Amino acid sequence: MSEFLHFSEHTLQEVALGFMAIVYIIRITWFLRFKAGRERQAATGAADTTPKKGILYSWGNIAMPWAMESTRRSPLMYITFVMFHLGVVAAITLSFIIPYGPVLLESTLLVTLFQVMIGAAFVIGVGRIIRRAGGVYMRALSSPDDYFSLILLTVWFFFAFLSVPNQTGSGEWHLLTYFILTAFFLMYVPFSKISHYLYYPFTRYYLGKTLGHRGVFPVQRG
Repeated sequence: MSEFLHFSEHTLQEVALGFMAIVYIIRITWFLRFKAGRERQAATGAADTTPKKGILYSWGNIAMPWAMESTRRSPLMYITFVMFHLGVVAAITLSFIIPYGPVLLESTLLVTLFQVMIGAAFVIGVGRIIRRAGGVYMRALSSPDDYFSLILLTVWFFFAFLSVPNQTGSGEWHLLTYFILTAFFLMYVPFSKISHYLYYPFTRYYLGKTLGHRGVFPVQRG
């Protein structure tokens, strides 16, 4: 292993993680300064529907594809959504395994699992780029950050896929590119739309609390 690769796997990642953590702490601290407004209407709906139940339902909504019309009508979109985000989790986990637990990648089963998850995310990423660039409505709704983030994520998946075996027999370029991209993402994500996951627990909390108070969440179906 070259000194530059060792620096990329360790020092560079640690600095980038520290930077992201500082930015997130600042943003969450700022976000919590704003208090949610009080309810201005009386509680409505069924008696067994409460704000607490609404909050739990709202938090769990992401794991309930039947709860949204878009995913009910297009289950394939939900499946690709799950696979894409599992690929993200796998690629992030890989950035910790390679420098701190490389012995885990001696398992052929684990290597195959990571390559399947990350490879599937790469294919889905390519499809999302085509869909976003080729669809009239998607183009109208997309910002430069949408394209940049999606293309960069897809390229990152490609190099993560190549890096899974953690082998340098053919050179270190794929590992270097993967870890440099990972460090860039760690510093870029807090300022991009990808940071939506940071606000998910807070926004869904307030939404669930309000709609639970109004008797809308949890949704009752006949």
